[in-house]
Amino acid sequence: MNDLTRGLVQAAELILSGDPGLWQIILLSLRVSGVALVISTLLGVPIGAALGLSRVRARGLITALLYTGMGLPPVVVGLFVYLMLSRSGPFGVLDWLFAPSAMVTAQVIIAFPLVSGLTMTAVQSVDPALRLQVRSLGATRIQEVWTVLSEARIGVVVAIVAAFGSIISEVGAVMLVGGNIEGKTRVLTTAIVLNTRTGEFSLAIALGIILLALAFVANAAMLQLQGMSNVE
Repeated sequence: MNDLTRGLVQAAELILSGDPGLWQIILLSLRVSGVALVISTLLGVPIGAALGLSRVRARGLITALLYTGMGLPPVVVGLFVYLMLSRSGPFGVLDWLFAPSAMVTAQVIIAFPLVSGLTMTAVQSVDPALRLQVRSLGATRIQEVWTVLSEARIGVVVAIVAAFGSIISEVGAVMLVGGNIEGKTRVLTTAIVLNTRTGEFSLAIALGIILLALAFVANAAMLQLQGMSNVE
């Protein structure tokens, strides 16, 4: 209980003091997860919508692969990215290993199946009669897809929120490919692990509280947007 109390007090002190090291960790965490989420959304939503609307024979196989991807252990993703970006790997020339770019890559691989798979499910839940109605009004293919996505927007928002929650709290993959280097690749989750290992429990708790607060703010913002969409 004493560690928890000190952690709460220290979290408040760290935030209010404007500690540059803390804010560097927070901003890097948001930058890495934010970029990964944007990339995953730009790729996952269109692909998920296309799979939800299509009737191709391979859709069952693709769906199975997506669902498998949704359950991939992050540490396995980290190992795969590490091997791909290592000096002897096929993408070693990029020199991304132990840099934020490698962390973004790992998080995209983790988030993409969630965004695309849940978007596909949301699109499939839309009443098929809506598509027929839109077609009868002379809508183009793009307009039809946009209408269905608008109808399934709550599910799409849930997909994005789920993906963000998954990657902002991820530690195994980012530690493998990022290395937890101070001032370069240290994010909230890896800093928590480091401080716990060194016995700095109060600081670890403080960072954990900040991580929970960031996740709460992001989810609250998404829910607010979802509520505005429902009103519309």
